[in-house]
This record gives sequence, structure tokens and C-alpha cells, in this order.
Amino acid sequence: MTPPFAIPLSGWADAQLAAMAAFTTSSRLTAVSGTMLLGERAALNGFVIPGRHSCGGGCRLFDTRDAPVALTLARPDDRTLLPALFGDASVDPDDNGDIAQRLRRESAADIVARGRVLGLAMAALDEHPVSPAATITAQGLPAAPATGLPLVIDLSALWAGPLAAHLLDMSGAQVIKVESVNRPDRMRQGDPALFARLNQDKANVALDLRQSADRDALIALIRRADIVIEAARPRALLQLGIDADRLVTETPGLVWVTITGHGAAGDAAQWIGFGDDCSVGGGLSAALHTATGATGFGGDACADPLTGIYAARAALTQRTRGVGARLILSMSGIVAEALSNEGEETLQAMLIHWAASVGQPFPAVPGRIAGSVAALGADTAAWLASC
Repeated sequence: MTPPFAIPLSGWADAQLAAMAAFTTSSRLTAVSGTMLLGERAALNGFVIPGRHSCGGGCRLFDTRDAPVALTLARPDDRTLLPALFGDASVDPDDNGDIAQRLRRESAADIVARGRVLGLAMAALDEHPVSPAATITAQGLPAAPATGLPLVIDLSALWAGPLAAHLLDMSGAQVIKVESVNRPDRMRQGDPALFARLNQDKANVALDLRQSADRDALIALIRRADIVIEAARPRALLQLGIDADRLVTETPGLVWVTITGHGAAGDAAQWIGFGDDCSVGGGLSAALHTATGATGFGGDACADPLTGIYAARAALTQRTRGVGARLILSMSGIVAEALSNEGEETLQAMLIHWAASVGQPFPAVPGRIAGSVAALGADTAAWLASC
């Protein structure tokens, strides 16, 4: 029987971690569980089980005239886009009551489509992911004979990508976290406790990618890598002169993992997505509603940790094939895949417990101590000197 307050989809996460641990024979990986990684941020911050408001407070489920929608308003500029979203300059962007009233007049599909064009992170409860969990967009070259530890370049920020790189570190890789000197990972200051757990034991290189010398240095570093983890939209890297597909096809064995909200095909390549709204877009809130009749979030931004776990396993699996590739991951697609592979009875029991526990403390998870965390740019000179 499923224990009370189990975190939905923790069983799927456990299976992925167990497979990685068995393959790598890493004792460090056996020490973590799906429950731990899905509940770690909530435990560190004292969150409660969410209803219509996400654990972190940045996302909310609003009713429209036909289906609830998730709207994330976590970034400083998000609310400035609301007059354009509703086509009305009189909207009060700081009044959630006004926003809720206006959304009730809209159809879910129409308002989500408009919001995504504007750059808002939105999803409808009744939508289905437009992209699969993973797509290979470039086939690379065979890997050269292995020498030393695998080298991982972590270009990502916040939660999913850093967790993937952290799990690769736990599997025995050497990881370099690359940050912008102008815009470091926002989690450094926003959630230092979680940042320490996700980025422990990584070397740190800080670069100014507005400078051609630093861009060249990063490309040289990438050409030495076995695995790259990043979460930028395709045009962002290309504008910097970093062509991921080209690097994959030119660098023997390079596995490049790109994390997106909803995939990289068509319009979805430009959609913004974060953990809570991508969980809704992947069907978790719909599954909760089907099981219980309740409208709410099924975890704490769980698309983030689920994607981090999936990304680490996908990178390891591709590397064992001995051929480079570029993998495009869809956070909403990963949530949908996890839902389809979680046992139906187990998932049903988890969701029933979850809906009955809204407002109660988040499920207790085993704590773990963070290792050493490098200061911004602490290892820049050492790594760039060797390029």
C-alpha cells in the first residue's frame, strides 16, 4: 500500500535513479531517492502541500470559462505583460483578483496561446504535450577512447539542469558549472540552501559571453567535454555564436542535452516553461483532478526534479552507446512519460492522499549535507589555462 503523503511520481523517479546506480555502481547514487529529490526544496523551505497556489508562490491555477490554466508570474517583468495579455491597459497587474476575473471570461486555449507568444509561462489543465520527452536532433561522431573521468559542462541554471549535472557528478563525472559574470545563476541568492545541494563539488568557471575571447574559451572547453547540459532557447546560444548541433557533429562522442519547457519543434521552441506550469502542461494536475475532483498542483515544481533525473539518465545512456548526439528534452513531455509509466493504482493512491492533505506540511524527506560549493569564477583561471 502506498504510504500516506507519498509524493506523486516518486516511484518513477526511484526507478530512474536505481537504473543509474546499477549501471554506474555508484554508492553515492544509491543514497538518494525520488522522494528526496522531489521534496528537497520544499523541506528546505518549509513548504506545505499546495492547492491552487504553487509551493514557491510564483504560479497559480486560475479558472477560465472552460478549463483551469496555470500562470507563472515569478519574474520581475511578468506582470508588466498582463495588459497585453488581456488587450486592456486598465488591468491592474498586481491585483490577482482582477486577473482571476478577467481569466474567467477567456477560453483556456486562447489565453494560453496569447500568453506564450508574449513570453509568459502558461499551461492549460486539459492540454497534452506537443513534444515527446526526448528527441535527437543531431547525430555525432564515435567517442574517442576514454581517458580519466568523464567531463561534464553545466551551462544551466536554477533546478533541472544543475540537478542533472549533480547526478552525473554523483555517478563519477567531473563537472564544471559555467556561469555568466553578469547574470549568475539566480538560485545562488534566491535559494542558497538548494543551490548548495545542486551545485556541490562542481568546479566553477565565470565568463562574460559578450566578449569574443570568453566565447572562444567556452567553445574550446566544450570541445574537451563528454557531456554538456544546457537549458537556453536555441536562438540564445546561436546569437552567441555557439552552435550546439555543429559542435556535436564535430566533437567525437559529445553528448549535448538541451532542456526545454515544451520541446524545440515549431512554435513550442519559443515557449517559456518552469517547473510548476510544465507539470500542469504534462498532465499531472489533470490526473489529480481525474482522481479526486480537486484542482491543484501535484508537487513542488516537480517537472524540474523529474527532468533533472531524466536528463542525467539520458546523458549516461547515450554516452554508453559510444556515439555523440544532441538530445532535446521537453519538461512537459517528461512529466507525461512519468505519468504513463507510474503504476495506475499507486498513482491513484498517491493523488488521493495528496488532495486530502492540502495545507499540511510537505512530506518529510531524508536530509543530506551539502558538500563544498565553489565561489563564482573560483576555477576560471585553472580551466581556461588548460584549454
